[in-house]
Amino acid sequence: MGGVKMLETLRDTLFDPLDRALENITPRLEVTEVAHVVSVGNGVAQVAGFTDLHADELVEFEGGLMGIASNLREDRVGVIVLGNTGHLRPGDRLHRTERVVDVPVGEGLLGRVLDPLGRPLDDAGAVEAEARMPVERIAPPIMHRAPVNVPLQSGIKAVDAAIPIGRGQRELILGDRQTGKTAIAVDAILNQTDTGVISIYCAIGQRASAVARVLRSLRDHGAMERTIVVVASSQDAPGLQFVAPYAATTMAEQFMAQGRDVLIVYDDLTRHARAYRQLSLLLRRPPGREAYPGDIFYIHSRLLERATHLREEHGGGSLTALPVIETQAQNISAYIPTNLISITDGQIYLSPDLFEKGQLPAVDIGSSVSRVGGKVQLPAFRAVAGNLRLMYSQFEELEAFARFGTQMDDETRAKLTRGLRVREVLKQREQHHLAVPEQIAALLAATEGLFDDIEPQDVAGAEERVQHAARDRCPDICAAIEAGEKLTEDHRGALIEAMRAALDHADEDDVDADA
Repeated sequence: MGGVKMLETLRDTLFDPLDRALENITPRLEVTEVAHVVSVGNGVAQVAGFTDLHADELVEFEGGLMGIASNLREDRVGVIVLGNTGHLRPGDRLHRTERVVDVPVGEGLLGRVLDPLGRPLDDAGAVEAEARMPVERIAPPIMHRAPVNVPLQSGIKAVDAAIPIGRGQRELILGDRQTGKTAIAVDAILNQTDTGVISIYCAIGQRASAVARVLRSLRDHGAMERTIVVVASSQDAPGLQFVAPYAATTMAEQFMAQGRDVLIVYDDLTRHARAYRQLSLLLRRPPGREAYPGDIFYIHSRLLERATHLREEHGGGSLTALPVIETQAQNISAYIPTNLISITDGQIYLSPDLFEKGQLPAVDIGSSVSRVGGKVQLPAFRAVAGNLRLMYSQFEELEAFARFGTQMDDETRAKLTRGLRVREVLKQREQHHLAVPEQIAALLAATEGLFDDIEPQDVAGAEERVQHAARDRCPDICAAIEAGEKLTEDHRGALIEAMRAALDHADEDDVDADA
């Protein structure tokens, strides 16, 4: 009797709830195509067993590790692994996902540090995304693009005056190692504080310490809240380094489609090319020049072609790209530099010789160029700095000639004197950004000869005095310059008079102090 009671109790407490739960479950048949790992390399895996797989499709290994189907052959598939391959072993299983690599997009990404798959690397919790979009997207067609005619001010005199950048432009930053390439790119991001431009910094193959310095600069200057940082460090898998710039561009394109202006920095594409070369060689693709695969030009062109300025009927937004590459021994004719020079709309070349001489930023104006040119400069900038490149190039030639100790006439000596002062004016401290009126005041004073009687080592102090004078004594003219109005002869004369008075007053103060 006790046994029967126990069975009834067991039925009521265990089997009846189980039966009711089973009644609410509808069996569903799912077919999943499963393959297995044949061999594993450094960042790649050869797999077999798939009968139907698309190019660039995302596959998932056991444990959640993702990969991209790259080489599709009849007997096996080459997979680019998006993570550490250390725990993968031959025989491990993987299955299709029937989707391509995508990343989160939207306002929730601002202020975050993410990896190329959109996973957070900071301590701010989960990413709040509006949607997910594929990292590989077709560039806007020609008929959707508008001319580049709006300036993107970097706050750096040597760049804004001689090598202007426009919104929607692709301007390459190149130079040898440790010449200040990242510093110029980060300064351009920091200078967008009051412009409404959203910034994205994409670190590719950088050391963790270098990325930490950039993050500290962004936070210290209050720029992080309008910036997205995408990081694929040197310790990450080459597959993540390869995907990183495409993922960052997709995040930027979402804002561009909304009619907003975006600045994106790729730091740097030299390491991106090396990561792709490593993957290609491991996937047994034929090597070409310098062992790079034949499509190395295409991987960068399809990336940078996505940077543009859209027409108003297509949103009117813009995406400005500042790719960074590293040269070796000042060889700008190497394979990757020449590829990117031909893709972009100009280049800012940083010279190690100028860097060693203390000319910072070490921008070589003679070797740098902006193919958009003065079309994106404010009218006042064109009036003041229109002939700056020519004058500075002539000065450098005269300076090289003067080293031979030959006798010079007064006109040549005057050109050398003024050129030396212009060189001092073009010097600028890192993260010391100048507004457009302050830049124009300094350049106008230098080109008009107001600094000719000042010793080169004292030009920096004189420059600050003329900038303050322009702001304090000519506020209406400064406002007109910022509004994009032309610099009339009356405005030019008023600025020169105010700056000359400030310099003369400073000289009188120095004399009184000496007395």
